Amino acid sequence: MEIALIIGLICGAIFLTTLCIWCWLTCADDETTTTDEAINFCCGDIAASATLSCMGHLCASCEENLNVVCVPTSFQARQLIVNNHLTLGDLDTSPQLDIVIDGADEVDADLTLIKGGGGCLLQEKIIASCTKQFIIIADYTKNSERLGQQYKKGIPIEVIPMAYVPIKKKIEDKYDGVAKIRMAVAKAGPVVTDNGNFILDWHFPFDIEKSWKSISEDLKYIPGVVETGLFVNMANKAYFGMADGSVKEQSSIM
Repeated sequence: MEIALIIGLICGAIFLTTLCIWCWLTCADDETTTTDEAINFCCGDIAASATLSCMGHLCASCEENLNVVCVPTSFQARQLIVNNHLTLGDLDTSPQLDIVIDGADEVDADLTLIKGGGGCLLQEKIIASCTKQFIIIADYTKNSERLGQQYKKGIPIEVIPMAYVPIKKKIEDKYDGVAKIRMAVAKAGPVVTDNGNFILDWHFPFDIEKSWKSISEDLKYIPGVVETGLFVNMANKAYFGMADGSVKEQSSIM
């Protein structure tokens, strides 16, 4: 059996991420652990190189001397894998993953997620759909009773560039709120994803009553919508690093 992880690197989560990797690599039972491990690596920040370094040391110290293959979900993650001299893989060679570990922008009481703050929502959702276990690691500021309680940047929606204006209008007409085209910081014009698309950030009404599952399905039916940053009924567990140093675990009721 091939084990696979996707590492979502978020500020302050280096230790927690590394701990999860260590626990998985050392505590998995003998029937499921092999010497060929596929690590799926998500887009991240400056913490990424540190975690990759820890990952390499952990795998090298394992009795099985694991052969780690890293599968990125963004150009940035790909470069970090290459720069750290780890083996680069993809879904063509590792289409079935045993475990995915990633971060989230917000997690509600039902383990519904908002993801895509870094612009990689499409790749991240594809990877998450290919795993048996989807584990979220985040700090306590991402843990909410309801989506929108703490994360105020909206739900990212990846769209075909030519369709972003009618899509924006349809979302606002049906659900209210405001859908804003995400503008780039280091270049003129909008953010362009790794897939050549635009991102609309939908600032939805906090008191929205329709289920997120229905909303996600409705949004996907709009012509030109490629994917949404709503991850519904996908995560199995979430681990939150709390302010006092403890770890809070939340499990899915699916």
